[in-house]
Amino acid sequence: MNSVYDETRDSALVVVDMLNDFIDGSMACANAKEAVNRAAEFIDSMTAGEKAGDGEIFGQFPILFICDHHPADHCSFLQQGGQWPSHCVVDTRGSAIHDMLTPYVSEELTFYKGCEPDNEQYSGHEGRNKAGQSVSEVLDLLDIRTVYVCGIATEYCVRATAEDLAADGKKVIIIGDALGYVGQEGHLKTLEEMREKGMQII
Repeated sequence: MNSVYDETRDSALVVVDMLNDFIDGSMACANAKEAVNRAAEFIDSMTAGEKAGDGEIFGQFPILFICDHHPADHCSFLQQGGQWPSHCVVDTRGSAIHDMLTPYVSEELTFYKGCEPDNEQYSGHEGRNKAGQSVSEVLDLLDIRTVYVCGIATEYCVRATAEDLAADGKKVIIIGDALGYVGQEGHLKTLEEMREKGMQII
């Protein structure tokens, strides 16, 4: 058994909304492209470069993906009276996980949120995989105690997800350079507030 397993046996990574619309699409966020690069580097460092197809990566270091997955008439969209441009609409390029990260994606560890027209969901905690399981349920099944978090955007979905994970009793470690954000001031303020709530920023 290699040292990668020994270092990560009780840990997992939660990747929040690293989707095309938040990277180069209708809601492209600051630092998003760099955040994807840093996330991929972090994954490689924790998995010795293994890919999902190698069969053992999820036993060693589970990687959970949270995805906005909206119908075209979602309540958060401007044309429906919401505050955001249309984004991450089901079956569009904008809703897809960035190509750099797709080698690490598995169906069982992909969780969808915001799937109902009248239900806004920022936290990945509210998402479900295709089997109907929540992030919390899967982390508990895997005996995960420490959760690393990266994604987009710091001030919204990353924060909401991280706070819910902490409320579940998980040790939450935020990967600071693997975050995209709406604005730098809000990003820095949110990081400080998460740190004050006991989360670690690396």
